[in-house]
Amino acid sequence: MAIALGLPGYRGSQLFSWIHKRGVTDPEEMTNLPRELRDHLATLEPILPMKGGTVLRSSDGTRKLEVVLADEARVETVLIPDGDKLTQCISTQVGCAVGCVFCRSGKDGLKRNLTAAEILGQIFLGRGEHLSGERLSNVVLMGVGEPLHNLERVLSAIELMGHPDGIGLSSRRITLSTVGIPSGIDRLAKATSGKTALAISLHAADEETRKRLVPGVSASLVDIVKALKRYPLPKRRRFTIEYVLVKGINDRDVDARNLVRLLSSLKVKVNLIPLNPHDRTDLMPPDDGRVAAFQKILTSRDVSAFLRRRRGADINAACGQLLA
Repeated sequence: MAIALGLPGYRGSQLFSWIHKRGVTDPEEMTNLPRELRDHLATLEPILPMKGGTVLRSSDGTRKLEVVLADEARVETVLIPDGDKLTQCISTQVGCAVGCVFCRSGKDGLKRNLTAAEILGQIFLGRGEHLSGERLSNVVLMGVGEPLHNLERVLSAIELMGHPDGIGLSSRRITLSTVGIPSGIDRLAKATSGKTALAISLHAADEETRKRLVPGVSASLVDIVKALKRYPLPKRRRFTIEYVLVKGINDRDVDARNLVRLLSSLKVKVNLIPLNPHDRTDLMPPDDGRVAAFQKILTSRDVSAFLRRRRGADINAACGQLLA
């Protein structure tokens, strides 16, 4: 912005600090800028290319924000509290081309990619919903959309999230969730030297079940594992494997054993997520006993497996429930 306006570099630094570090997008509040410049900025397009819509608050403290973009398209972002810390779930596309059968977000297909400003702007809107004493500690690119289908803009947003003069999140605090696109994983590895944490939405350990649950991805499970082996995972880090448990489809003992074999060569932890029901699917989660049995098979074979705590389900903010 500063370069486009012909401003000196230090003015650009001031603008960056106001917007990214302090979350101020109203030029009138940028008090160390000259009055003439503030007045001029006020005549330009809004700094934030979106506005907040409906805000829903869960009984467990989770907050879901509707994000209304300049073209009236909508996505959602979610704030998940843990004491005074907040994890924010960020969307990267309007709609999704993958079409996971248990997920609301892709039921109507992909509408368009978000810009880097629209991805990052969700954090700025989210700041308005922080409670006293809360601070943003983690960002997960797990909202609406497949991040690797919009990688260039996602990379720009990640770089800005980590800028020390801005939001200042360390790479350990930013997680990208993908259904597993080997070429995209390779590009991400090259661009970030493996510093971006990866979560793989796997959901199956055999090709037939995977295709049934995740129809919009052509890559085989073997090729996804090979891509993860190439990823320069930092020491003491692991990949997160996301596995939505769907009753009668991928929750059998044999599925658990197949998953152990598939992941045997990788450093992983597995998040088990019983399907969150919603109005766009007839699929259901397994009962608690089946979930526990599945988890036990993994842990008995030295695979770290955790039951994902459901957050925000009463406001359609849990995994798989975001805006269709």
